[in-house]
Amino acid sequence: MIMEHKKLGRTGLKVSRLCLGTMTFGNQCDIKQSHQILDYALESGISFLDTADIYPANGIAEDIGETERIVGQWIGPKRNDVVLATKCFAPTGPNPWQGGASRRNIRDSVEASLRRLQTDYIDLYQIHFPDFSTPIDETLEALDDLIHQGKILYAGCSNYPAWYLALAIGVSETKNIVRFDCVQPRYNLLFREPERDLYGLCDFKDIAVIPYNPLAGGLLTGKHSREAPVKGTRFTLKGGQGQRYMDRYWASDFHETVDLIRPVAEEAGISLAQLAIGWVLANPTVTSPIVGATNPQQLDDAIRAVDEPLGEDIIDSLDEITREFRRGDTDIQFRVKKP
Repeated sequence: MIMEHKKLGRTGLKVSRLCLGTMTFGNQCDIKQSHQILDYALESGISFLDTADIYPANGIAEDIGETERIVGQWIGPKRNDVVLATKCFAPTGPNPWQGGASRRNIRDSVEASLRRLQTDYIDLYQIHFPDFSTPIDETLEALDDLIHQGKILYAGCSNYPAWYLALAIGVSETKNIVRFDCVQPRYNLLFREPERDLYGLCDFKDIAVIPYNPLAGGLLTGKHSREAPVKGTRFTLKGGQGQRYMDRYWASDFHETVDLIRPVAEEAGISLAQLAIGWVLANPTVTSPIVGATNPQQLDDAIRAVDEPLGEDIIDSLDEITREFRRGDTDIQFRVKKP
């Protein structure tokens, strides 16, 4: 299947409009299910894959890196057919240097990821979280070395606030070394803070945006009741994951918002999931939202969201309903233009 592609920021690399997230692999999905999802995604035109060295992030030390191993066992002859992204930062061992964005950890982490992924290069290597204890110069110089060694092709970051990303860009431009070409923020109808400053920076500096949690951990599918989450979903995961999602999204104002946007989806004749992902895709700053699944068919709503863009009237209605979740208003909204 042919899918729309978009440039990864200022680079010449084009990526599919959807990015397959893999954090469920090795946790909610066994290797067979994971490979079925990967097959279905690629057949549907989703050729952009995102993982991380810490995944499945279930709190079990022995499982660290399992998601990358599952992807690596699948990728084999398909390596030229996908754009592969992974991340480092989270502690992956007992030693104090086995985490963060130091030169030592970046070097060790990329080598471990290459082994698990069974490849000799990573298309997009990202720093999972900002490391305020390590000089940003050290982080960027380590990534620059990896690019010159051919082990990674592009560098990105995840969860960086706008001010820190701006600082990093300034260092890159001053030293003429690798620059972050993409950022992964959390972004959905219930969490719109990136619109206030991060997206303006990304537009101005031509940085790709690959947002995660477009369905707010599944709350925006509408399948959860207010009384309790559906079992087997992200809200009920063990190892601290479930509680993290409960803390993020299980709140009365979020449930009320889901009830308010449900009629919008019904009137449009689409699912809540398609509506929520379609809204993220409608933001011109967004490159490719990250979508996950526990079975192949869960990707269908996201695929339809690409094929059937939302109308301006629907976007305006959703904007009005969820305006408060910018956590402070702005005149920029999400259509920032370069001067």
